[in-house]
Amino acid sequence: MAATPQIQAHTKKCRVLLVDDHPIVRQGLALLIDREPDLSVCGEADGAHSAFHAITTLRPDIVVLDISLSGPDGLDVLKDIRMKTASLPVLILSMHDESIYAERAMRAGANGYIMKQEATEKVLVAIRRILQGEVYLSDRLTSAMLQQFVRGTAPAKKSPLVNLTDRELEVFRLIGEGHGTRQIADELHLSVKTIESYQAHIKEKLALRNARELVQHAIEWTMNLKGGY
Repeated sequence: MAATPQIQAHTKKCRVLLVDDHPIVRQGLALLIDREPDLSVCGEADGAHSAFHAITTLRPDIVVLDISLSGPDGLDVLKDIRMKTASLPVLILSMHDESIYAERAMRAGANGYIMKQEATEKVLVAIRRILQGEVYLSDRLTSAMLQQFVRGTAPAKKSPLVNLTDRELEVFRLIGEGHGTRQIADELHLSVKTIESYQAHIKEKLALRNARELVQHAIEWTMNLKGGY
């Protein structure tokens, strides 16, 4: 009987790094994770630079990463993580519709994707599955992908946003969040001309006639993230 406390004392908690630019979200996740016997939040970051610093210094076992960050978004951060630490598990936790972002995230190297609207216990399930070497996707997305595989066809209804590149989608999102061309250029460390070129491609792919329609559609999509575009 006396061996039980010793076993518990030597149980190693898996170290979780939270990357989200909303302090309240990080605090809520930390409270959720830290009360688990096998998990512990080892650090927090609010953007790309602080995330890489934390990864280097804290050496987490898994990163929980939001897509919407100020500056480079979560997909950019994820791609950089894969270039520098290929084996580090990453769970994408986002408010963005999984039908638009999940496939992109998995292609970029994510080990799982979960929406913030999911029940809190699902976050813990996702973290544990990924730490065990599995991939985590929602039941809805898993079912849709299996149906697509069995039928051998693409989904009947496809959002036009899937035609955008990752960078174009990032620019579209920032437009919807009220950022102007110069501000987007500064945040992404690109030239104004480059952002204007992305905007032109977005208008063409989404069949939008002018900048006003682009801004209007971007805002509508951003305000209705749950339903997608």
